[in-house]
Amino acid sequence: GGLWLRMHRHTWEPSDEAFNNSWNYCFTAIGEINNLLISFPDVEALGAELKVLRALTYLWLIDSFGNVPIITEESSGGNPTNNSRQEVFAFIESSIKDNMDLLVKTNTKTTINYYTAQAMLAKLYLNAEVYTGTPRWADAEAAADEVINSGMYSLSSNFFSNFSTRNGGSTENILTLPYDENNAGGFNLVQMTLHYLSQNTYDLQEQPWNGYATLEEFYNGFEENDVRKQSFIVGPQFAADGTRLNDISAEASDPDGPPLTFTPFINMLEPNALRQSGARVGKYEFAPGTPANLSNDYPLIRLSDIILTKAEAAFRQGKTAVALTAINQVRARANMPNYTALTLDNIFDERGLELFAEASRRTDMIRFGKWTEAWWEKNPSQPFRTLFPIPLQQINANPNLTQNPGY
Repeated sequence: GGLWLRMHRHTWEPSDEAFNNSWNYCFTAIGEINNLLISFPDVEALGAELKVLRALTYLWLIDSFGNVPIITEESSGGNPTNNSRQEVFAFIESSIKDNMDLLVKTNTKTTINYYTAQAMLAKLYLNAEVYTGTPRWADAEAAADEVINSGMYSLSSNFFSNFSTRNGGSTENILTLPYDENNAGGFNLVQMTLHYLSQNTYDLQEQPWNGYATLEEFYNGFEENDVRKQSFIVGPQFAADGTRLNDISAEASDPDGPPLTFTPFINMLEPNALRQSGARVGKYEFAPGTPANLSNDYPLIRLSDIILTKAEAAFRQGKTAVALTAINQVRARANMPNYTALTLDNIFDERGLELFAEASRRTDMIRFGKWTEAWWEKNPSQPFRTLFPIPLQQINANPNLTQNPGY
């Protein structure tokens, strides 16, 4: 129905179902957490973990919708009203700080621990100026240091081991969403990005849908020696037995003809985008024979993100030497030369190169003032679109909710 066109062009509507799905995902989790807190009021460690987990959900909500209801195990019934973004920020901060000392200090990737909480604080403070109008760079750096200096995590020597099918042993992933192709489905990137014929490349159990690709400009931002450029699938495509794949439905206007070839160039967004256009997302391993759902655990928080958080927070305080040391750690792992000088654009670009396909780019673009700029097939957008709309479906169900400005 044109949803992804509207998302790309920043012309989305409050009635678009994607917003309602996101809202329901988060508030369903909050409801389940609140019910557990009511059911187990005297289990102190469990209560602390649940409250920090609830704060993580609110971190997603404050970033996406801003002015959302704060609902806890102590909330009364009835339709809630919006809380301000500043109130949600304070709630997230206090939920983490009041409970993190009760959390374990062991490496628990799929549950909340003390260092997960500190990493959450670092990410919250990094965006504090966006969320509240008041920067908190020093606090972001201090929280990042708690994680970095813990000795609990280290950058994996192999960048792609963090995204492999069996990535539970990653030394770098701090918090992951544990997917399993049989018991915990939902991570279907293999379906979303690959061409129909890619089923033969990976012996997939189901045929992909030929969807997500990256912008050519972004792909070209990777230098050839950057190991992270291998996060994309480009060029001629072959079956598992080495046979060249041929797309008999390729458009007559495709310069590559029927031989399946992924090109970074995309001729247009719509209505006549070539079937083979676009570098595909290959950052996560597509194991041979995989079904529609992947077993790769999805990294919600990764050490390199926290190191880059430290770099940015330090740089914004004028601590260039500290920032350079941090950002060059990440670049060295990617086989890239050290920066000897630094700009905010360098930091923004590095976050893109490192964290592509990890659900951070919109947040970064807003913080760096780039979200409303024009880019390929998108005109400049209005400032109010730095927040998503409160879903129309929710406002229709709850008249006490107020829509975000501009919608």
